[in-house]
Amino acid sequence: MKQNKYDDPDFFDKYSRMARSIGGLEAAGEWHVLRTMLPDMEDKRVLDLGCGYGWHCRYARERGARSVLGIDISEKMIARAKSFNEDAAITYRRAAIEDISFEPGEFDVVISSLALHYIEDFAGACRKIYESLAPGGSFVLSMEHPVFTAVAAQDWHYGPAGERLHWPVDGYQDEGPRIARFLDSDVVKYHRTLSTIMNALAKAGFRIADVAEPGPSQEALEQYPDMRDETRRPMFLLLAARK
Repeated sequence: MKQNKYDDPDFFDKYSRMARSIGGLEAAGEWHVLRTMLPDMEDKRVLDLGCGYGWHCRYARERGARSVLGIDISEKMIARAKSFNEDAAITYRRAAIEDISFEPGEFDVVISSLALHYIEDFAGACRKIYESLAPGGSFVLSMEHPVFTAVAAQDWHYGPAGERLHWPVDGYQDEGPRIARFLDSDVVKYHRTLSTIMNALAKAGFRIADVAEPGPSQEALEQYPDMRDETRRPMFLLLAARK
């Protein structure tokens, strides 16, 4: 199933008002850790899968990437990304991650931010990404954490006064689609266990170099005290792998 919610005008409008859509990478709760996992970009050929507004594409160029290709299924996302800059070294292409096909060794770095939990065949995507990388190439990805995706509701269990008692985890071993509510719409996400995710990378040939389950930065906690509950369970899973 190839899902494209972002070309729905109402959904895209609501997404455009999110903090990370307005503030870019610095407004993304996982960025303070993800950026430390990215390799040196100098003179590298970079692929961004699920590029959205193109934040990571532009970051790669700022860090000296030779060329960057951003892929996204959404026509509106690609149009927004193109509107932000006219860098001839950045190319944007509309395509589903499921349909990617590249020459062996075409890229040195592949990035995918919060896109792969929407993909049914994660193992197949890993194999394609591995083949597209040059020897020694890097694959850095973020996705929603399995603790976060296990229950479709993706919400806290509340007490009688509305207090957040705990984050429910159930059906963890039952992998497959979950219909979650996001921006007032039903969105299909795919739940996988942590072992399934990491084994898919290993079986594709990758060597896992770094794993992170970041919470908010100390700076974010000081600025937004209400974020303290984000330290109670992981929302993001970040992985860096090498070919």
